[in-house]
Amino acid sequence: MSEQVLACLFGVLLGMRHAVEPDHLAAVTTLNLRSQSPWRGALLGAYWGLGHALALLALGGALVLLQRQLPPQPAALLEGLVGLMLMGLGIASLRRALCDGKHGPVQRHSHRGQPHEHATLGAHLHVGPWTLLRQPLLIGFAHGLAGSGALTAVAFSSLPTVAARLSYIAMFGAGATLGMAALSGVLGVPLSQTARRPKLHRGLSLCAGSFSVLLGVYWTAAAWGLIAPLL
Repeated sequence: MSEQVLACLFGVLLGMRHAVEPDHLAAVTTLNLRSQSPWRGALLGAYWGLGHALALLALGGALVLLQRQLPPQPAALLEGLVGLMLMGLGIASLRRALCDGKHGPVQRHSHRGQPHEHATLGAHLHVGPWTLLRQPLLIGFAHGLAGSGALTAVAFSSLPTVAARLSYIAMFGAGATLGMAALSGVLGVPLSQTARRPKLHRGLSLCAGSFSVLLGVYWTAAAWGLIAPLL
């Protein structure tokens, strides 16, 4: 079996494992709490993975072609920005949970000029596909930028040719996309059921938001050298 084929297979497997890292799980869980079905959850995960793969190919591919590695300072800055993003997602989740009424969040809008309002956790939800999917795409892109430096370093240390390195990065991104889509779809099964139980849904939003904020604080502090990493 050729070196390039082995690199592709190894990249897919490592990418699927990469999808379940804590920062990725925190981000996708807070997003998945807004989905209405496992299929929509899987789609959110797939768009996260697509954004992640695009960032890896853009920055990681450029570094491979230029025969460079990402310096420590920009890499730390990108990691810290991911932590800030996790804090923002967590705060948004906490805000939604704390502001929801006993029947779930209320949205006021109109149909054919007739304004009305209702709980958005029911089946009567109106969200355009691009509005729904833009956020996980951008969040995945940010995660991919932060991980490009480490992935490129591994590609340089393990693979001798440019073609093999690019193949590895591409397949790593594909594996992460598959892994996150599958994981997000599985998470969507129980989470979609809680949409019919506003109190339980609010409790999960509080837990997911709190975890995301705490992880974001740790992630940023560790990336910027304010505290020692736990691992």
